[in-house]
Amino acid sequence: MSLSLFFMIFILMLLLSLALIGGYGVVVYNSIVMLKNNIDKTWSNIDVLLKQRYDEIPKLVGVCEGYMKHERETLEAVIKARSMHGSATNDTEKLNAENAISSALKSLFAVIESYPDLKANESFRRLGARITEIEDQIADRREMYNESVNIYNIRIEQFPDILVARLFNFLRRTLWEIEPEHRKDVSVNFTGQK
Repeated sequence: MSLSLFFMIFILMLLLSLALIGGYGVVVYNSIVMLKNNIDKTWSNIDVLLKQRYDEIPKLVGVCEGYMKHERETLEAVIKARSMHGSATNDTEKLNAENAISSALKSLFAVIESYPDLKANESFRRLGARITEIEDQIADRREMYNESVNIYNIRIEQFPDILVARLFNFLRRTLWEIEPEHRKDVSVNFTGQK
């Protein structure tokens, strides 16, 4: 076998290897981009519900204010938590603001148990049911969001995918975890029944 034929076979093998590695890199890159965009889509779905809840809070506070004259601190906590959302600038701050809103609403609903006239108010019951429905939907979508983030984070840390992830600066995403101070079990009953 001549030296030039050997050199040509070597070059062809090298080009074939580079093409396979490049093709694999493109597949990995595209799958990571798909996972990243899935996280963004899932967060956008949650954001719609958060906006709906955000819009319902002033109505709920307005209905409660007339009945709860001595519970100003609880109402102010709800308002403060709502304002945290507006000043959040990154994922972590947004998630903390949402946890604070959920916690403040739970506290508000727990205090409301002491006000039977308020619980009997039709506007309150409608708003309470709407917020409870939104909270349930947020919890469901939070699971989907966390699952998407988990799959993405695993993918960008696995070898050899980590090489592509580092090359294109794909960074870990934050799971939406409930902070310990927001983990309060509160029983809420809007129907007026025990």
